[in-house]
Amino acid sequence: MQTVFITGASSGLGKALAQEYAAQGACLGLLGRRQEELQALADSLPGEHRIYVADVRDRDALHLAAQDFLQFTGQKIDVVIASAGISAGTLTEEAEDFAVFKAIVDTNLLAMVATFEPFIGTMKAAGKGSLVGIASVAGIRGLPGAGAYSSSKAAVIAYCESLRLELSLYGVSVVTITPGYIRTAMTAHNPYSMPFLMPAEDFARKARKTIEQGVSYRVIPWQMGLVSRLMRLLPNWLYDRLARQAPRKPRLNKKS
Repeated sequence: MQTVFITGASSGLGKALAQEYAAQGACLGLLGRRQEELQALADSLPGEHRIYVADVRDRDALHLAAQDFLQFTGQKIDVVIASAGISAGTLTEEAEDFAVFKAIVDTNLLAMVATFEPFIGTMKAAGKGSLVGIASVAGIRGLPGAGAYSSSKAAVIAYCESLRLELSLYGVSVVTITPGYIRTAMTAHNPYSMPFLMPAEDFARKARKTIEQGVSYRVIPWQMGLVSRLMRLLPNWLYDRLARQAPRKPRLNKKS
């Protein structure tokens, strides 16, 4: 039986991943901010699981949850998925957006570090395990009006690569999964078309297989992988011409 710890489990990608792993017989540690949603999810899944109600920006709470789950599993941990993430439009010139910038970076990047921290020692001692960071195609290149989200996900990609190199000699794999557009509450209100939009359950199935294969980096769906490669290759002048008028996610603090 695999043991899997997932943050952001009360909704979106985290919930879909929990359902996918539970269907495979895994024992889960599910962390999220909403107790009712977490409990309902755990009750709907086959098997015995632990739930933890916490904000991922609370490092102490994350570590306590990790310690409890390791005790619950007898110090066995196979997969840790840092899935928690938030997104909003941001503009640097708007002073009220600074708090949004900070919340996005704290949630998408620093909480990932705090999620992985307490499990690394156990994985190194066992000589196995997978740490999984959920990035985004938005981290491949900067998008207008998304400075916080794009930069946080670009940092996730670089951070996971650094961590992969650090742990490569210990049998611990680090997997970076970069979603394109996935059908979740986060994308439901995007005021623009979303090419290659994928159901969350299909994403979760492909993500699980990617993790099992030990692939270090993968874009899901594959069509967005081709788009991301093209984005990397475009010179700045051409990328700027194509992207500067791209549709933007609404700002949280936008004045009416």
